[in-house]
Amino acid sequence: MSFQIALVQFEPIRKDVARNIQIIRRLLKGIKANLVVLPELSNSGYLYRKPEELLPYAEKGDCSDPFLYVLQEISMAVGGIIVAGYAELADGKLFNAAAAVSEHGIIQNYRKIHLYADEKSLFQPGNTGFSVFDWHDVKIGMMICFDWIFPESARTLSLQGAQIIAHPANLVMPYCQDAMVTRSIENRVFTITANRIGDENLDGKKLLFTGRSQITAPHGHILYRGPENVPTVHIMDIDPQKASQKNISPQNNLISDRRPEFYDLLG
Repeated sequence: MSFQIALVQFEPIRKDVARNIQIIRRLLKGIKANLVVLPELSNSGYLYRKPEELLPYAEKGDCSDPFLYVLQEISMAVGGIIVAGYAELADGKLFNAAAAVSEHGIIQNYRKIHLYADEKSLFQPGNTGFSVFDWHDVKIGMMICFDWIFPESARTLSLQGAQIIAHPANLVMPYCQDAMVTRSIENRVFTITANRIGDENLDGKKLLFTGRSQITAPHGHILYRGPENVPTVHIMDIDPQKASQKNISPQNNLISDRRPEFYDLLG
């Protein structure tokens, strides 16, 4: 089975949703794909002093506001779905979210479970949980950036049958790209980490984002790793069915060999 994915990395501009939309339109012009993955907080940029400063750039998560509305429009031209990170406003609360958007609207919305560093002063912890949705007979799950460091994130999606994990990110630590090899191997899933590039400065604090967006196969092969600081769109075909094969040897299966009665995960 051939399934075409497009991995996008770029530098979201803080406080400039219109400019970010323009950049995404340009990068995706003429692109055809079943699944496009964009970075975390693609609409708003990353560094803000307080929630009130971010509020004007947050969206309701129903494609009625500019960013998600345009993604719905672009998804029609792309011929697939777009997974993008964005700042969400719901019930007066801000969430670091990712939406899977088709030409018909939001298929699924995920709110980041594991907030990193100063994100805790801007966003509420995510409350959607991890879940998988079907798109053209392919099972897709979402997680966001720092979720990667908790093995339970990808494992939960894998146990629900995910063949592909779409992973919008704004990575600043150097470990994730290598760690996603392990996440793919231990769950036998494709992982698509769409990281941003560039840097942001605010009140003397500077963050340098690591780029190197990555597509990793179920056996841990790095199918693509992008440059550190260049806007990039990479398109490739994968076979999602390869993520359905969980046998490690003729006698071992990644799922059925689990012994959850011996895993103390509540400590």
